[in-house]
Amino acid sequence: MVDEHKKIVREGYDTIAESYLAARSESYPRDIELLQELTQRLPKGARVLDAGCGSGVPVTRILSQSFNVVGVDFSEEQIRLARELVPEAEFICQDITGLDFAEESFDAICSYYAIIHIPRDEHLGLLQSFYRMLKISGLALLCMGAGDLPEDIADDWLGTRLYWSHFDAETNLKMIVDCGFRIIWSRRITEQLVFGGGEHLFVLAQKD
Repeated sequence: MVDEHKKIVREGYDTIAESYLAARSESYPRDIELLQELTQRLPKGARVLDAGCGSGVPVTRILSQSFNVVGVDFSEEQIRLARELVPEAEFICQDITGLDFAEESFDAICSYYAIIHIPRDEHLGLLQSFYRMLKISGLALLCMGAGDLPEDIADDWLGTRLYWSHFDAETNLKMIVDCGFRIIWSRRITEQLVFGGGEHLFVLAQKD
């Protein structure tokens, strides 16, 4: 069933690649403003992983202005767009739960609206892999669920089927700490109405 859920997400984002890009590009809301709190803490030229990068707009594009960025997403259509729109970054078409970068490969990891589409039983393992791939004192800016949602499938989200699964904010924060991270801040952000107007937990954490 896990593979079926991931298939729904991959095919969904393939289907709406262009329309999602258009909707995401219309404005740079509060969630994107939070990127500044990551970027201002990084040296120019830092190596950054954008996990679940989608089309690369706007997150990878912003990061690529100052850093060496690797974007990873398992939607072929999203990666195709990303390579066209953000040619200065490196892109890999792969499931972010299977990343095998060497230990301490990145100065920072950013993940917007990706973890929430992964079966939540895999979230701890994903966070552990992020911790492993970060350098000492490396930073992670993560978007996670704010409420308890074992799983949900929408038949018409921007015109496609899509799947979500996540824990509540308290559980997510505990998982992050249990992996060894120190939490710098956590904030709840309400997404744009075009995407459903749901609430998400954003966390900036550091590998000690």
